Amino acid sequence: MKKLASILVAFIMAIIPINTSFANDTGNINISSKSAVLMDVGSGKVLYEKQAHEKLPPASVTKVMTMLLCMEALDSGKLKLTDEVQISENASSMGGSQIFLEAGEVQDVDTLIKGIAVASANDACVAMGEHIGGSVEGFVDMMNQKAKELGMKDTNFVNTNGLPVDNHYTTAYDIALMSRELLKHEGISKYLTTWMDKVVVGKKKVEVGLANTNKMVKHYQGTTGVKTGFTQQAKYCLSASAKRGDTHLIAVTLGAETSPERFKDSSNLLNYGFANYESVKLCTKDDKIANMKIDKAEDENIELVAKDDLSLLIKKGGNKKFERKVKLNENLKLPIKKGSVLGQMEIYQNKKSIGKVDLVNTKDINKAGYIKMLQRVIENMF
Repeated sequence: MKKLASILVAFIMAIIPINTSFANDTGNINISSKSAVLMDVGSGKVLYEKQAHEKLPPASVTKVMTMLLCMEALDSGKLKLTDEVQISENASSMGGSQIFLEAGEVQDVDTLIKGIAVASANDACVAMGEHIGGSVEGFVDMMNQKAKELGMKDTNFVNTNGLPVDNHYTTAYDIALMSRELLKHEGISKYLTTWMDKVVVGKKKVEVGLANTNKMVKHYQGTTGVKTGFTQQAKYCLSASAKRGDTHLIAVTLGAETSPERFKDSSNLLNYGFANYESVKLCTKDDKIANMKIDKAEDENIELVAKDDLSLLIKKGGNKKFERKVKLNENLKLPIKKGSVLGQMEIYQNKKSIGKVDLVNTKDINKAGYIKMLQRVIENMF
């Protein structure tokens, strides 16, 4: 009986696939696109790559950066969704995908961002670029500066929309970086996940229907974005993101021969990610993490919160025990503006640092006046 049981166990172990590797078990994924990458939004960890750093034309996936700069301007208060934008002759002359803006008309920012995100409108990209950057050239400079800030080392933008032009290139990895940054802006979600809509454009106020070029919005569970692209030179490109539970992933594919291939490749990558990994959220932006005492401050008890969300990606069923250590900055000079980095929370597992988040103050910190300081000295005496 024991021998029979041993044979049975051996047989079961032989037919059940056991997966113990962390990131190199992607052999069953067949990616036909020329270049691809799968990245975790929370941690930035790369889970799969295929020629991810090869410089290629991105076509309309360029617009991820255009939308990112729009969202930064909105979130910083430099721009409002209701702001009016004068449409130039240059903007109205763009070919390819468009919402048929006319020179001289006025549109609000909301309509233009919707046109970019849903219909991949080249004319709306130029209009927003001119409005934010003062000119297309000024805006492109901003795009390239932001690319440097994000560590996009293999990227150079020449225009706002990805229409074919020399020396305009990026990589699957760099696209994942800027897509990840765009997804941090909550306001973009309603645009990226809109399947169909309409806008009113032109001096005659013509209604134009919009249909999202990213078919995964309708056909893939949990899709959060981001952007499609196509030109004869770039072929079919896609930055696709999806979220299930706390796990948020980006799959970028460049140079697919057909549109169905890019969607299939991205779906396969996302399926692999969701099947094998899970995100553990350790804190959310603005969560209270620590208190700091600054003796010479007007309010000496300072509350510190997380500057950003902090998530860690682990293999499904992996170790979820973490150690948190908070380190506060010393020798601070007053006054200190709200939102300044005054410390850091670092996460350890098995004594190895695996993640960290900056800690910031929730209000301005001013120096205490003479009377306040004298009062404290007297209180400490008794």
